[in-house]
Amino acid sequence: MEIENIKTLGELRKSGYETKGIKDELRHNLREKIKSGLPTFEGIHGFENTVIPELERAILSRHNINLLGLRGQAKTRLARKMVELLDEYIPFVTGSEINDDPFQPLSRFAKDIITDKGDDTPISWLHRSDRFFEKLATPDVTVADLIGDVDPIKAANLKLSYADDRVIHFGMIPRANRCIFVINELPDLQARIQVALFNILQEGDIQIRGFKLRMPLDMQFVFTANPEDYTNRGSIVTPLKDRIGSQILTHYPETIKNARTITTQEAKLDSNQVDLVHIPSLAKDLLEQISFEARESEFIDNKSGVSARLSITAYENLLSTAERRALRLGSEHTTLRLSDFMGIIPSITGKVELVYEGEQEGAAVVAQHLIGDAIRTFFPAYFPKIEKLEKQDQKTAYSDLLDWFFTESGFELLDDCTDADYKSILDSITPLDKLIKKYQPDLPKEDTYFMKEFVLWGLVEYKKLSKDRFSEGYQFKDTFGSYISRL
Repeated sequence: MEIENIKTLGELRKSGYETKGIKDELRHNLREKIKSGLPTFEGIHGFENTVIPELERAILSRHNINLLGLRGQAKTRLARKMVELLDEYIPFVTGSEINDDPFQPLSRFAKDIITDKGDDTPISWLHRSDRFFEKLATPDVTVADLIGDVDPIKAANLKLSYADDRVIHFGMIPRANRCIFVINELPDLQARIQVALFNILQEGDIQIRGFKLRMPLDMQFVFTANPEDYTNRGSIVTPLKDRIGSQILTHYPETIKNARTITTQEAKLDSNQVDLVHIPSLAKDLLEQISFEARESEFIDNKSGVSARLSITAYENLLSTAERRALRLGSEHTTLRLSDFMGIIPSITGKVELVYEGEQEGAAVVAQHLIGDAIRTFFPAYFPKIEKLEKQDQKTAYSDLLDWFFTESGFELLDDCTDADYKSILDSITPLDKLIKKYQPDLPKEDTYFMKEFVLWGLVEYKKLSKDRFSEGYQFKDTFGSYISRL
């Protein structure tokens, strides 16, 4: 349909255009996408077998939807993606505040102009990108904000009495007629405001002051809520929950692969950063594992959740840490180091809710624990498991390496040492080469030094070596050697 040639109601009739409700519109376009095998919610990862099928069923059922889940679980992103299931353009009566359908006008303005002009009524076209309305529920939201109120200034200017419905100033919901309307953090909405939504959800009616308006709005409501908010800040009143067709539970990524895909997609990186810094695959896995460890940590309130934004901002900070070092040293290229992970601590501390034990430890210390836990989790996947109890004089895969630290005084790894010095320091630990060649023979050459550092940090986590932080870097030592040498 060539919409630029359709500018009046008469031309719209001749074109054969058939009007349909927004829920039917979503349903029809979703059916076509499913039949054609196209992805229905492109860019949403990890929900393919859980959330997305439930959301598709809700749309096919023409339901209003409540997305229930912890922070950072793509609830709002899912709602915004529903816009792609709308028709590209829909017609409305030009000048209408509430996007009146030319064939089924609701407002007095649209009815009057159609009565007056008939087929010459001017028609405009609304793009689907303009059919998404979003409101963050806060305690100060009023019925007037959402639904509308009497406008005394309009009444005075038009010389109308308050009994005339033309004095009504419509709120956000009527203005979102024929659109998707999202209310984020629904439990934060006061109970009396939630009650005002009853009729809209069930009957499509709106009530403003004393006016008896029969205005069956055509809307797709999507609500988002955090289950923890039910007890902390408010609740969804039961009759409102009863009127929401489908409640869908979201979740965090269940695999490292999905988490990596999300982080790579969402991280805002400069092309210079990507070209400047090489990131080993293990580093990306460790970064994602930190979020998984946080969700299981005894120091963190798991009811509050650990947002996927933690990994995204940590990834950005991680690259910036390596980039900053390279710029200070005048390097044209560098490889990420495990010690660079200390640069992500500010990304962690602001995104976790600590329980009492965590508060006692301190946010920065908890963040360091999480990095260590991630290393400990991955270590057995790359190198032989370190047993808690070992027989005396029993030789293990790490004996030569631990003997080196026993006889040497340890070494220091500076945060801002050049790549040449960094490699030279790690090359001086000769047993490391033998260990990596034996257990990681297919390791890419450019990842070798990250893996060497990973071995040392892993041995620290298993209490085989000690690691101390000083102002300019880290010092690695044998746990007992330095003590014995002083005897």
